[in-house]
Amino acid sequence: MPATTIDALEREGLIRRLPFDRRRVDEAVALADRDLVVAGKVLELDPDWAYAIAYNAMLQAARALLFADGYRPAGKNQHVTVVRFVAVRIGPDAAAGLDRLRRKRHITVYDTAGTIGASEAAAAVRRADAFVATVRGMLAAGPAGDDDR
Repeated sequence: MPATTIDALEREGLIRRLPFDRRRVDEAVALADRDLVVAGKVLELDPDWAYAIAYNAMLQAARALLFADGYRPAGKNQHVTVVRFVAVRIGPDAAAGLDRLRRKRHITVYDTAGTIGASEAAAAVRRADAFVATVRGMLAAGPAGDDDR
């Protein structure tokens, strides 16, 4: 994943400016919270779905951060765009973790059932919980400054 900036993502047409809307941010956080709860409940029933839902919690939290910064993903491959945004705003390690979940979630949702074991799903739920907490802290601190551009 190439190192980039918010401005570069905008120049590439991957993100577009969006008027700040607190409700949009709060709704994305609410979706992340819902998904964390559901992922935990589904964990024993179906590790594949728990993993997929944990990924979605991370995705929604990252989208909340994107919205709070006054942007939205644009065009095709919006999940990849969100990963690239996370690399800029949170860091390359967070983005790499999110991208690993994204790729494996794609396999288990669209290609092959039963690819996620219980311990891997539990680890994904823990990672999602930590990621959402990180984003909550960032949201409390306010939007990105010019140094992130």
